[in-house]
Amino acid sequence: MAHNTPLPLHSPTRPVLKGDHYRVGQYRSVWVIAILFSLLPSCKPDNIQNDVKPKYFDLAGYFKADTAKLRRLNHLTLKTVTHNGASETKKIHIDDWGLELSLFIQSDINKPAWRDSYNIQPRNNGSVVYMAKTPELRTREIAIARNEDKSIKWIIIHNASKNILYQTTEVLTYYPDSLYIINKTQHVRFLGTNKYSIKGTLINDARR
Repeated sequence: MAHNTPLPLHSPTRPVLKGDHYRVGQYRSVWVIAILFSLLPSCKPDNIQNDVKPKYFDLAGYFKADTAKLRRLNHLTLKTVTHNGASETKKIHIDDWGLELSLFIQSDINKPAWRDSYNIQPRNNGSVVYMAKTPELRTREIAIARNEDKSIKWIIIHNASKNILYQTTEVLTYYPDSLYIINKTQHVRFLGTNKYSIKGTLINDARR
């Protein structure tokens, strides 16, 4: 990841203070967790319905097209990773946008078994909300707003899952060509609660 901008903690002109080594290790751990966090959904099998016209908004198709565009444009991204209140921000080039936005892609609800599992609710603000009919579905809600030219203005996704060992909630927010936010809370039995957040702001050439 090229063009990293170091934080003040790592500045060569700043004297090393007591406790710095602990905090450096802490921030490194934040980025390791972020990498693992991005890899987790890739273990989930892809059962997207490819041979039938999607009944709901084609979330997977939209993000696959958008990640291809982002990869081509190769914007610099201001990325902040937070784990339980410890944060670090860097300017980086995202090497794999498909992996970076994989939680969005895998929130697609166009699976054969889910064809009648969501209600479609237009809202007064012009957005459309897809809401799960049963609590067993991991993707609980997808809200999508469009601009006047019908292009996507924003997408907000709510995911939730639980079993006897853990409970996880996710809120995914996406503004095309601008911003993405991933907020995830996971409570694991006997281990407690962890909160993760990833925020990426795309930096256009004119703003560099």
